[in-house]
Amino acid sequence: MDFQILYAINKLHNDILDKIMITITSLVNSGFIWILISIILIFIKKTRKCGILILISMFIGLVIGNGILKNIIARDRPCWIDKSIKLLIESPKDYSFPSGHTMVSFEAAVMIWLHNKKLGIIPIGFATFVAFSRMYLFVHFPTDIIAGMILGISISLGVYFVDKRYNNKRNLIT
Repeated sequence: MDFQILYAINKLHNDILDKIMITITSLVNSGFIWILISIILIFIKKTRKCGILILISMFIGLVIGNGILKNIIARDRPCWIDKSIKLLIESPKDYSFPSGHTMVSFEAAVMIWLHNKKLGIIPIGFATFVAFSRMYLFVHFPTDIIAGMILGISISLGVYFVDKRYNNKRNLIT
């Protein structure tokens, strides 16, 4: 079923979408756009905590998702299995499951949404486009994307609520 979905998405290819998807996915390479946003948020006193919590979430995701799960599960990427699809980006060197681009995007987007529901809609939308771009570019299966979303959302929620609980207890003590 994963390949059926990917082949259906592959039929959407055109010059404009190709450029958009390459750009979207490139912004998230190595977490670049989210690290940049986090740093900007850290420099603004009102959003400092959000920026710090995004970086913490990203670090946890890097360790769990990219460091542990990808190497334990060791799932080949669709582009490694079906080489007949022309890639628009360089073939990734690491394993496929879970999608790191999707995971990091949902970690950051959900954290922003948890701190500001209105503003958070934009990063959630962007994270969704990132997730789709990974399938469009034929470097992830839909199940990799779903796992990246679940993991990213879970990590972000966990970090947010641990911070909230810790700060509530600390405030009661002081």
